[in-house]
Amino acid sequence: MISYDQATLDAGEVLVHSRSYDIGSYRIDAQTLRLVGRIQDLKPAGLFVPGDPEPLAVHDMTVSLTLTFPAMEITAIDVTFDDHPHSTCPGIAVAYQKLVGQSIAAGFTRFVNTTFGRQHGCTHIVALLKAMAPVAIQSIYSMRQLPHEAGRAVGDREWTEEEHKTSLAFTLNSCHVWDEDGEHAKASLAGERTEAPVWITKRLTKLDRLDELSNWS
Repeated sequence: MISYDQATLDAGEVLVHSRSYDIGSYRIDAQTLRLVGRIQDLKPAGLFVPGDPEPLAVHDMTVSLTLTFPAMEITAIDVTFDDHPHSTCPGIAVAYQKLVGQSIAAGFTRFVNTTFGRQHGCTHIVALLKAMAPVAIQSIYSMRQLPHEAGRAVGDREWTEEEHKTSLAFTLNSCHVWDEDGEHAKASLAGERTEAPVWITKRLTKLDRLDELSNWS
């Protein structure tokens, strides 16, 4: 536990707040994903209650989304407020049922901002939802690896048209690599195979299994 006396403050950098996101994506079956996200804001031990040995949670909320695969449409949502500053905070949870039927890919962030922004929702749930959306899209790549055959991932399975469309809807123009006028995006839009991800190249190099790289190119 940090002592927050003047001597400690004068000594330099002192932690006064931390926020964490913990998001996991789970395969339920071949057509269903569950995305579970948690946001926590913690005040360090002893900051607000001198002598208290434990960090103090001021926000602790969890969102569970059930999604169809590969369309990535939300079919169910559960919002839980475990720690919150005001007794009325949890009353907004029911509002997020408006997400049922929405795609988490195309236009999701815009819908969340428009529907739940500012006084229409909870700032922290909105931040968590926007952090969860990219995890959902990353899950498309993970789902394509399943099942494993003979102990190896099926990394060379072709995209279905729906998977490709959903992925592009989220990634196109999302960053400089995915600029629709850039080489990478143009190749992907044309259905051409692009370079293998750097992370898989590094790992296969480390494992001396570069012969498997052709599955990813």
